[in-house]
Amino acid sequence: MSDRRTALVTGAATGIGRSTVLALAASGYDVALNYASSAAAAKATADEAAALGARTLLVQCDVSDDAAVHAMMAEVDQAFRHLDALVNNAGTTSTWKVKDLDSLDMAEWDRTFAVNVRGTFQVTRAAVPLLRRGTAPAIVNTASIVGLRPGPQPPPYAASKAAVVNLTKTLAWNLGPEIRVNAVAPGWMEGDWMERMLGDKYDDLMGKRARSTPLRRCVTADDVAETVMSLLTANRFVTGEIVVIDGGFTSST
Repeated sequence: MSDRRTALVTGAATGIGRSTVLALAASGYDVALNYASSAAAAKATADEAAALGARTLLVQCDVSDDAAVHAMMAEVDQAFRHLDALVNNAGTTSTWKVKDLDSLDMAEWDRTFAVNVRGTFQVTRAAVPLLRRGTAPAIVNTASIVGLRPGPQPPPYAASKAAVVNLTKTLAWNLGPEIRVNAVAPGWMEGDWMERMLGDKYDDLMGKRARSTPLRRCVTADDVAETVMSLLTANRFVTGEIVVIDGGFTSST
C-alpha cells in the first residue's frame, strides 16, 4: 500500500469538484476523478492536479448505474489499493418554471434523484471496502442550502438535496466508528451552475444576494473545497453533520 493519501471525487471536472480535486492535490493526495460526460474538462482538471504533484486517475462513470459504479471502484482499487477520502459531488438538476408545478418533467425528476441520491449511496457503498483500508477515512457529500430551507430551485433538486442531508446522517450512523460521513450545504454559488439556473437574471440576483449576506459576497467553489478539506483532514470527532457555507445569509434572514 502506498504511503500517500488517496481520494475519489465524483463530478470532478468542474465547479466544486474541480476545486476539491486541486485542494486535495495541493495537500498531498493522489486523486481519482470521476466524470459523466465532461471528458475535456476532467482531463484539464487532472492535468492541473498532476502539476501539483498528484497521481491522477480519470474514470468515466454514471453514478446512477450501479454496475458502472462497481467497475469504477475496481479501477480505483487497481490504481490506489485504498481510499482515505471520498467526496460525493456528482449531481444534476431539472428545469422548471418557478411556482409552476405542471412545468416539471417527471423523467427529469427521476433522473435527478437517481444521480443525486441513489448515486451518492451507490458510490459510498462500493467505496466502503477501500475506505476501510485507508487511514482515518472520511466521506463528504455535497448537499445544498435548498435541502434545508425553501428556495427557487426546482423541487426535485431541492428534495434530492434534503434526501442527501438525511442520507449523510444515516450513513454516519451505519459506518461509524471507522468512517466519518459529513456534508456541505453551499448557498448561492458563483459560476456556471447558477448562471444556468438564473439565466439573464444572474448578475442582478447574485448581486442582491451578496448585498444581503453578512460577508458581502456569494459562495465560490474554492470556499466549498476549503470546508470539504477541513471535514476530511480535521474535525476528527465530527460526523453526521451538515456544514452550511453561505457567508451567514441564512443566519441573518
